[in-house]
Amino acid sequence: MVELVLDAGALLGESPRWSAAEARLYWVDIDSFRIHRTDPATGTDEVMQLDQPVGCVVLRAGGGLVAAMQDHCALIDAWGATPRAFGPDILADKSEQRFNDGCVDAAGRLWVGSLTSDKANPQATLYRLDPDGALTTIFGGLTTSNGAAFSPDGRIFYHADTPTHRIDAWDHDPETGAIGGKRTFHQFEQGNGRPDGAAVDAEGSYWSALWDGWRVVRLSPAGELLQTVDLPVQRPTMIAFGGDDLCTAFVTSAGKNLTDAERAAQPHAGGVFSFRVDVPGMPQPMFGG
Repeated sequence: MVELVLDAGALLGESPRWSAAEARLYWVDIDSFRIHRTDPATGTDEVMQLDQPVGCVVLRAGGGLVAAMQDHCALIDAWGATPRAFGPDILADKSEQRFNDGCVDAAGRLWVGSLTSDKANPQATLYRLDPDGALTTIFGGLTTSNGAAFSPDGRIFYHADTPTHRIDAWDHDPETGAIGGKRTFHQFEQGNGRPDGAAVDAEGSYWSALWDGWRVVRLSPAGELLQTVDLPVQRPTMIAFGGDDLCTAFVTSAGKNLTDAERAAQPHAGGVFSFRVDVPGMPQPMFGG
């Protein structure tokens, strides 16, 4: 059963991250420039207001967060602390782009991509931010970098360029961070939802939130559809696993750009939802910087 955790009314809720130490769910509202910290047990929601969009956040091994902002990444040393720039302002001269989805690998490196508003000129890029602040370009030619996740052994990297309706898989070397051997993992049909944010469970199945699809799906390690969970919102954006047993799935959603009729049909658009799963998620690595 899908439950409403928080009727947040987010414009573009994204990037749910479970903090086991705090039993809190961190997530962002990109278009409202906000980071949220929610207690699912009580519904208490704390908000950190920033001065620019924040595409995603991840927890840091030393405490605090790393945030992918409009055109650069930033370290947030503690809740409420002022973000401090970390790494190069790689998108500073690309006003049509901003940072978007990201995930951390087992070596503590942040894989983070951008999106572009210039759909006719897909020049968004996936990068890797290392703990020392070095930023490496992985590949470009994207419109909306999304769905970044790793297999449990770290040897497969998943990624989606959302408008293609396709999830790709790459071979990944956990030691060096090199990838290769790109292949199609799953191709969704056109017009029934596009792959947005994702997470991998302990059996190596890939869960994808489908923007404009009213659902999240679970795909086997071979890319076969195993399960569909229908949601009461049109635009789920990302999934994460949490709770004491990592068997609670949390899903963020977006409420922007809906018509009056669409909003009437989904009054909790922009909320955070949860449901129970049979297979637990994976404990998420933290950024090493």
